[in-house]
Amino acid sequence: MTLQFDLSTRRVLITGAGQGVGRGLADAFTAAGATVLVNDLRADRAEAVAAELREAGGDAVAVPFDVTDYAAVTEAVAEVTSTARPVDILVNNAGNAGAEGFAARMPFAESAPADWDPFLRVNLYGVLHCTRAVLPMMVERQWGRVVTIVSDAGRTGDASGAVYAAAKAGAAGLTRSIALENGRYGITANNIALGTMRTPLTEPLWAEMADSPQAKAILSRYPIRRPGLPEDVAYLAVLLASDHGSWITGQTLPVNGGYSFAM
Repeated sequence: MTLQFDLSTRRVLITGAGQGVGRGLADAFTAAGATVLVNDLRADRAEAVAAELREAGGDAVAVPFDVTDYAAVTEAVAEVTSTARPVDILVNNAGNAGAEGFAARMPFAESAPADWDPFLRVNLYGVLHCTRAVLPMMVERQWGRVVTIVSDAGRTGDASGAVYAAAKAGAAGLTRSIALENGRYGITANNIALGTMRTPLTEPLWAEMADSPQAKAILSRYPIRRPGLPEDVAYLAVLLASDHGSWITGQTLPVNGGYSFAM
């Protein structure tokens, strides 16, 4: 038996695909033959990635919008589906650990509602907005895949990162509910929970730490002693989105170098 991932008849919307894990996802879905709708908050990044995917022989369209703005999400989805096939696959990848990528960590008892908003708007409301925008067309067509990138913080908790953990746990709970409600329509919904990743956003941190005691302390918690890379995540997402993943739903699958285990 030959295992092949052929998504040549599918359109996938990947949020936050302008860099990092999202870019890795875009590459993998392109390799599987899917038409990739490249979302990013910044239009220049979305356009650049879409152009590079097309130059490599793929079919890609830039779809810049802010996932925290429901009106912008629905308008963009309506526009890209008005003259072409609906969205078959949604990958909720856009997320953050703070308004500027890295927020000051603090105990929850020292935080204020203003500190919570950046985490909730992107990591939870962004997933709500995008899922709500595409789900009706999946129900109508009796086929769909929703893959949401969450974090081990949402599974294990995160000291000094409680609201980020709460937002990721909320997104994971939404995915499970979508799986329960929509399995009868041929729709699956799953989470991929990540550990510490090495991406362009975090590269300055790793470059500074390199062989520092801080880096060694972080990686000592991982049986596989390295940070994750975008390609470590991407092909699991392709599997879940393919026909080979049609009996996997409602799951949270860790891709985390062994930081935490699941049964």
